[in-house]
Amino acid sequence: MRKGYITIRSSAMSLSVQLHKRLILLFLVLLAVVAGSMVVSTGIGDMYINPLDVWKAVLGQGLPDHILVVQTLRLPRIVIAIMVGASLGVAGAMMQSIIRNPLAAPDLIGVTGGASLAAVTFLTYLPGLYSIHLLPVAAMIGAVAASALIYMLAWKRGVAPVRLVLVGIGISALISSLTTMLIVMSPTIYAASSAYLWITGTIYGTSWDNVLSLLPWTTVFLLLAVLSVRELNIHQLGDDIAAGTGSAVQRKRLLLLGICVILAGSAVSMAGPIGFVGLLAPHMARRLAGPSAGSMLPIAGLLGGLIVLLADLVGRTAFLPHDIPVGVFTAGIGAPFFIYLLYRTRNAR
Repeated sequence: MRKGYITIRSSAMSLSVQLHKRLILLFLVLLAVVAGSMVVSTGIGDMYINPLDVWKAVLGQGLPDHILVVQTLRLPRIVIAIMVGASLGVAGAMMQSIIRNPLAAPDLIGVTGGASLAAVTFLTYLPGLYSIHLLPVAAMIGAVAASALIYMLAWKRGVAPVRLVLVGIGISALISSLTTMLIVMSPTIYAASSAYLWITGTIYGTSWDNVLSLLPWTTVFLLLAVLSVRELNIHQLGDDIAAGTGSAVQRKRLLLLGICVILAGSAVSMAGPIGFVGLLAPHMARRLAGPSAGSMLPIAGLLGGLIVLLADLVGRTAFLPHDIPVGVFTAGIGAPFFIYLLYRTRNAR
């Protein structure tokens, strides 16, 4: 064992990982920051609750008003923010490793666009036919369908990363146009406003039912993402080297993309298309933990959750009595960052 590293092996899962002690410390520090931010965020709002009373309310103790506000109104929303951000951050990190492009994000393979189109169709044309609780299902189906279409169109004796990105950008633009057209042609103003609010990305009004609906998808596919770190590291070396190691490149790429789609699609289906988290979190993680997938994925997940949590905190408290969608703030941070990345990438050539 190398000095400064801790080795984790599992023969049952064919897993062998070496983690630097600095990475473990970084993970624990970020985990503490996320936990502290959750407690502080839960206490901030129209009614301020100090951290000690927050803990009491979580345990069902303290004032009845505090218990109602914490357990029913704020805590489910905060848990959803962490889960959504973690899923988007890990999906973005995986996408950048698979495509080998620092500008890649789940948006490029149509997850966000497909989910938006399906959700807007549901909100504007099917609101009276089916329960609104089926909206996440519709968005998830749209995300998977759009991603499958892009993958098929990009197939030519296999799927090259560059071709997948180019096809994804084109289809995403087309889907965005169709989504806008559906909103403009909406039969009622209420349906149009509901659809427009959803596509800005919001976790307003979430409940424990939403948490329980998202929890299986987040837990299972984050675990699958962690177990795929070896394949992700191999794919970062290029198709030729990956094939030389004995990896079934196209089949493994499809499986890895499938994990990305489910992670991002489940997050988008619950919170709407919150933009740029899948771009920001992986870049921050790479700066802090390095390019290795085993180091980057858990850090990207924590940073993604923290970004969405803090953005929602600002949207929920800074403009009272208004509740600004979280997607407005992630876009406000992410758009300049994306321009900076484009500028840096151009100058590096």
